[in-house]
Amino acid sequence: MRAALVAGLDVGSTWTRAVVGEVERDLGRPELRVVGVGRTCTEGMRKDVVTDLEEATACIRRAVQEAETMSGAPVDCLHVGVSGDHVDANRSVGVVAVAAEEIVRRDVDRVHAVARTVALPADRELLHAIPQEYVVDHQRGIRDPVGMPATRLETDLYLVTASAAAVENITRAVEKAGYRVEGRVLEPLAAARAVLTEDEKELGVAMVDLGAATTGLAVHYEGGLRKLEVLPFGGSTITSDLIRGLSIPFADAKRIKEFHGAASSRIVDPRETVELPPSSNGRPRSVARRFVAQMMEERLESMFARIHERIREMGGGEALGAGVVVTGGGAAIPGIGGLAQDCLAAPVRIGVPQEGVSGLSGIVARPGFAAGAGLALHAADRFIETGQGASTATSGLVARMGAWLKEFF
Repeated sequence: MRAALVAGLDVGSTWTRAVVGEVERDLGRPELRVVGVGRTCTEGMRKDVVTDLEEATACIRRAVQEAETMSGAPVDCLHVGVSGDHVDANRSVGVVAVAAEEIVRRDVDRVHAVARTVALPADRELLHAIPQEYVVDHQRGIRDPVGMPATRLETDLYLVTASAAAVENITRAVEKAGYRVEGRVLEPLAAARAVLTEDEKELGVAMVDLGAATTGLAVHYEGGLRKLEVLPFGGSTITSDLIRGLSIPFADAKRIKEFHGAASSRIVDPRETVELPPSSNGRPRSVARRFVAQMMEERLESMFARIHERIREMGGGEALGAGVVVTGGGAAIPGIGGLAQDCLAAPVRIGVPQEGVSGLSGIVARPGFAAGAGLALHAADRFIETGQGASTATSGLVARMGAWLKEFF
């Protein structure tokens, strides 16, 4: 029998990507064997939020069905990515008295509950409560306090919240497509799960997830997440510059960026040209590819300058022993690694899914699949921990038939 299937769904502003993989229950840290991948142009989304429910539903269905066809089996539940500038992250402290002579798991659960007891506005939803560290009788830097003798336990949680309406709309689109949302994960966290190594997290690393509408920034140090932020710019900012600078429509600007773009004019042959849409009088037009690269380089320099400033303000600059990892769809631009290294004054590598990924790894070994693969890995983690959140061929088929019946009746 085929092993249980897990699936991740990344609904971005430009592309919707689905990753289906097999995971074995008896493994320690899951090894996800990718068996299916789907990708389609996103519709019904703007700035990472749903603007047309029916269009978003259709593109989700296409992407997941493509992955199912490749895998040879249907899935019924998905781990879905959440992103957008509506995401916020804040720290919260919890303190409890230890009842017995040593700390037990129940004490850890209680201190987490205390730290999560924060009054959220009605329009906000809690996505994650991530432990930063534990403090045992005023001794800081504890990773796992269970079993330690103590009278007082304190924790520092990172609370990640998002717009309740935005989360509900993406959930509704997935359900209308015929699938169940098993988990919702902030996309920069999902991308980090797929592209960062444990050594990098220990030494200190900043991950930059360059999406279309937003850029996720996550700083890890001593094995844990220390800072998290979603910045309100991304690849679409570059597209807008090309629209204005070349006086061309959106579709042509997107095509030129993807097929002729570069992050540095120095790596472009000055003899190369790029064909533009004809002028109003029908005359053919072209522009030097180096000019396109110059526009993109200027915008990227501005973006990385902002990222560098945020890393410094977040206090992570001195702790980045492993440098910076740039991932996401924007990281596929030729020459972006060198430009980022110059702007950020730190070692830079381009991050692709690699940690615990096998099978069709060559297909997902691209920066744009970082979030999708990371979401599938999060699903695998949950399955290993709880035995829940995975699909079998039977359960997936039953869910699909239920969705079909709802559409007809």
